Amino acid sequence: MNLRVAVQMDPLESIGIAGDSTFALMLKAQERGHRLFQYLAQDLGYEDGRVTASARPVTVQRIEGDHFTAGDPVTLDLAADVDVVLMRQDPPFDIGYITATYLLQRIAGETLVVNDPRSVRDAPEKLFVLDFARFMPPTLITRSLADLKAFHTRHGEIVLKPLHGNAGAAVFRIGKDGTNLAALAELFGQVWREPYIAQAFLPAVAEGDKRIVLVDGEVAGAINRKPGPGEIRSNLAAGGTAYATELTKREREICDALSPELKARGLIFVGIDVIGGHLTEINVTSPTGIVAIDRFNGSDTPGLIWDAIERKVIR
Repeated sequence: MNLRVAVQMDPLESIGIAGDSTFALMLKAQERGHRLFQYLAQDLGYEDGRVTASARPVTVQRIEGDHFTAGDPVTLDLAADVDVVLMRQDPPFDIGYITATYLLQRIAGETLVVNDPRSVRDAPEKLFVLDFARFMPPTLITRSLADLKAFHTRHGEIVLKPLHGNAGAAVFRIGKDGTNLAALAELFGQVWREPYIAQAFLPAVAEGDKRIVLVDGEVAGAINRKPGPGEIRSNLAAGGTAYATELTKREREICDALSPELKARGLIFVGIDVIGGHLTEINVTSPTGIVAIDRFNGSDTPGLIWDAIERKVIR
């Protein structure tokens, strides 16, 4: 089965190929004989019932500094000219991201979009997880300083972060003395219109923040990411270090609870974050971590993802 695959992503020129999950997916697609096109979210358009993208045909190779070759841009009808769209641009999950989901939703029933754009829009990482609150640490979503102070008083140490942040950006630990709590709440309120999120600090983060990848609802693998010295953020993009790991009974319970919902929503490639047995995020916009998982486990997660896609392709 040779597919025509359009990849909606950040500029191909700027990615770090050594650990980039999208690049790994593109390499695997090409290995299977699929034809690749690449475009930016801003290249999406609509006219007379057609959702289009100005896209470049590309070939990729794992050579640092010479990792792709691109042809001249062509205008693709994403319903008629393409079998699969990979929606892989990085967050922030802003109005531009949301607009792209509305446009891609219009090709449903004709072209497979991974992950399903309606579900991506309805399942932002730090809100979708609320459906599984029984696995979460104590959590508050608010713009009220009084509520935030009361939450801090109840839990002593907390973590404050933007509701739609990514890659560990703007994540702060507030100690028991509450230093800078009011100032940070004021700053968050000025920078973002939406509420912010606070969670009870989990000391177990020192032992790692586990990224577990699920493919069509099934566990594909996991890594444990430990924060660097003086850090609470374990994201690899924020300086965390990855280690091999196994899933605990509690983590398997979490994955089993999520599986039916992920399948029902068409969320084929998902990465969840678990700290000390507590579920903190369900990442559906542009999950990462598969390169590190495969390096430790000798697995082929891109192959598993393409197996799932090929089973679902609309012909």
